[in-house]
Amino acid sequence: MEERIITDQDIERYGMWMYQNEKNSRTIQKYCGCLKEFQKFMEGKNVEKQDVIAWKENRKAKLAPTTVNGILAALNGFFKYRGWHDCTVKFYRVRRQIFSQEQKELHKPEYERLVVAAKAQGNERLSLLLQTIASTGIRVSEVPYITVEAAQKGVAEVDCKGKIRIVFLTRALCRMLKHYAQKRGIRTGMIFVTRSGRAMDRSNIWREMKRLGAQAGVSGQKIFPHNLRHLFARTYYNQEKDLSRLADILGHSSVNTTRIYTMESGRNHARQLEKLNLLVRNGAYNRIPLLL
Repeated sequence: MEERIITDQDIERYGMWMYQNEKNSRTIQKYCGCLKEFQKFMEGKNVEKQDVIAWKENRKAKLAPTTVNGILAALNGFFKYRGWHDCTVKFYRVRRQIFSQEQKELHKPEYERLVVAAKAQGNERLSLLLQTIASTGIRVSEVPYITVEAAQKGVAEVDCKGKIRIVFLTRALCRMLKHYAQKRGIRTGMIFVTRSGRAMDRSNIWREMKRLGAQAGVSGQKIFPHNLRHLFARTYYNQEKDLSRLADILGHSSVNTTRIYTMESGRNHARQLEKLNLLVRNGAYNRIPLLL
């Protein structure tokens, strides 16, 4: 019987295979990390399906089902790559949420307070970055495509996961971007860069955003870069009511993904129910003829 022990070399080769198949760098990093955790769990033993099921249950006890499914995707992908098809396991069925979690939903006034707080702290770069993501709906990984050239043309060509799409920049945003670049002496290329000239990434953007919480009076649960993309999606949908068009703008291959972005909290739903006014008031009963 074939030996099925996961080694560091196996994980490294799998990462290279994913790279050659043009997988996203963040996906490669995530999958390899999941495999290393499973490797520790196995402690050098041969991989059997019951071990994978045990790991699946171990993770389910500590993590949300959607998170566990991400881990299982990494394991199943590796097993298929190695030809260990009998080791693959089923994903958890996740019931689609109708409403978003209100404690994590960033509202426009809160976003505006974050922008003001960034300016008050003298962080002009962060203030402009927040406005750029919120007004375009781009992913954090797509920030490097906001360049001087894009600001001059009014459009950015974004390449994400092998798909190229056009992101339009408003005239006001272009003016702000060009003014900022001129002040910083940035004549070409990426506008949002670190002191060393590297592109700002998810970790340093998130870290800078977290410092705004207390001053802006915004819960830390709401302060993360991707929430700005969700704010854009909800605002656009509330105005245009065009889910297919929004999916194109966000770069989603499925409208079902876009629906997640446009979810609102149950409080808004409750307000809509109040407006229906379908309850009969007590005093009205006397005016309703009863058929006996």
